[in-house]
Amino acid sequence: MTFIVGLTGGIGCGKSSASRFFSDFGIDVIDTDLIAQKLTQSGGSAISMIRDTFGNAFVTADNALDRNKMRNLIFSDSDARLKLEKILHPLILKETSLQIKQTRSLYIIIAVPLLLETNDYNDIIQRILVIDCDEQQQLSRTMTRSQLSEQMVKAIIAAQIPRRIRLQKADDIIINNQDIDQLKAQILHLHHKYLTLSKRETSSLKN
Repeated sequence: MTFIVGLTGGIGCGKSSASRFFSDFGIDVIDTDLIAQKLTQSGGSAISMIRDTFGNAFVTADNALDRNKMRNLIFSDSDARLKLEKILHPLILKETSLQIKQTRSLYIIIAVPLLLETNDYNDIIQRILVIDCDEQQQLSRTMTRSQLSEQMVKAIIAAQIPRRIRLQKADDIIINNQDIDQLKAQILHLHHKYLTLSKRETSSLKN
């Protein structure tokens, strides 16, 4: 069995950058955000269920999810958010399981923004890595990157598991309050750690 690390963190904490460094070090990374994007792009397999649940107003003319309209809805209506998650999460988990079977690296990173909000991955991952930064960094990075309002970013943060609980549940924590080189150095340190843990687990399975 391949050693699998679940990577998570609040919005704007640097999950994508961390994933990219792991990939640069030769590790297979499964990004559930990318899976979700494919499921909801034009003709994606989630579109028909989204239309049935939310109506045509949330599907664009080219048969894709209207992301802005859906974002505004789900971060102001928790019931709507749960309905969307009920559609997407099983499909994402199914695709993740398929991709795990295709991986070849010594360990795997699965990047899941809502890893700790769901129990879907409890039987898959062996370790939880949290990418963390302070809330002001989350706000400024997300507003700059995504052109979202401060109110919307705060709503997204509020919808995620509290930072304190996320840190409590972590096996490993990377503090990403500094520059990209500091993040890379921390990722490299954990990369060597995970290689050791992976080899140890492989050895124990053989014995």
